Amino acid sequence: MATDTNITDDDEGKKVIGADGEEVGRVVEVSHGTAHVDPDPGVSDTIMSKLGWGDSGDEAYPLQEERIESVTDDEIRLGAL
Repeated sequence: MATDTNITDDDEGKKVIGADGEEVGRVVEVSHGTAHVDPDPGVSDTIMSKLGWGDSGDEAYPLQEERIESVTDDEIRLGAL
């Protein structure tokens, strides 16, 4: 099953789910097609990213495209290492 894994600004605020099914963080900013993930966002960070007011800051990490298994309306799921 082929799945679109392109990251867009619409992906800000989505949960990032690890291969084990556990939430590992949330997309707080998308820059040039790269999702920046906060591994432990607070409520205010989550709301700000959903409103498009995200800022990658010091706590966000770029998500490598090759790690992405699928992108749905609600989440970005990572593949196994």
